[in-house]
Amino acid sequence: MGQGPEPLHNPFDPADAEEADLWFLPAPPEDEPPGAAPWAGPRPEAAPVWRAAEAALASDLAELAFDAGRLSERLRASGPGALGRIALDEAAALSWWTGDRVTSDRLALWLSYRVGAVGEGGDGLIRTAWAARRLAAPNRPAPLAAALAETLGGEGRPDPQLADEVAEALRETELLSPVTRGCAAFHLWRGLTERPAHLAGIEAAVLGQRLAAGSGRALPFLPLSLTGVTALTVTGDPDRRLAGWISGAHRAVLSALMALDRLAAWQARAQAGVADLQGRTPARLIAALVAHPTLAAPQAETETGASRAAVQRNLDLLFARGLVREVTGQGRFRVWGAAL
Repeated sequence: MGQGPEPLHNPFDPADAEEADLWFLPAPPEDEPPGAAPWAGPRPEAAPVWRAAEAALASDLAELAFDAGRLSERLRASGPGALGRIALDEAAALSWWTGDRVTSDRLALWLSYRVGAVGEGGDGLIRTAWAARRLAAPNRPAPLAAALAETLGGEGRPDPQLADEVAEALRETELLSPVTRGCAAFHLWRGLTERPAHLAGIEAAVLGQRLAAGSGRALPFLPLSLTGVTALTVTGDPDRRLAGWISGAHRAVLSALMALDRLAAWQARAQAGVADLQGRTPARLIAALVAHPTLAAPQAETETGASRAAVQRNLDLLFARGLVREVTGQGRFRVWGAAL
């Protein structure tokens, strides 16, 4: 019997790709040595260029540092719940820049109760939740390569070799301010050709925000997108990029301060609104709603130590007085949030 036709080779099969000429891939730049890091655009390790941009914007940097310090102190006095709220709002705002378009309520439900990731947009919700968790994580002093690995996490994220290459590229920016260094890291990581397009943007934003905040503060990241995405979309030379980064960050920091003001004002209004009620459950419910963006009845039981009936009765009362809102829109398994 004669032999059949030879099997067709698939150019996307790893075994065949090793031998095939991958003609559909762009050729590497001729002036880039073999093994060079695969980022596109201006290489941010040119520290003198960033240093000159930083010097020209010294006054703007000082104003940003002052208000970021105010935010850090407010967060230190407000407890971990306040930081979680700012991180949640920042991650939700980032999701509109990346195209995932996740609302704060939907993100809060997923982070607290793992509700809402089924169906269309579930992957985007999970990516946005990752950003919220990484933004809120403590920012401990560490060498840059270790900081990169810790910031991006070990959840199947970039390999250690890539983090080492990026750390080496940013080594000359160590003497610059954290804000400038974060801006350089953002543009460098976003231009990496080794990272998938749907991950590179949000990874770059989280990395840049964490580095821009410095370490050892109550504010582990520098807000950027609470009032828009100017800081993330400016192009051009380092002067323009850093100016947009500082301007966008400053507006976001002021927005975060106002959000904390609204939360404090709601707490005072809520406490006054339940002053006529007896028992400790109303006050404990208000404290729990300050600490958590969303609160379901079982968690409220744990937070207050009250019975399910008492919790539900007081939540209904707070709702009737306009102090809380129902987040899910459902008749059962309801989740509540402060009506800021």
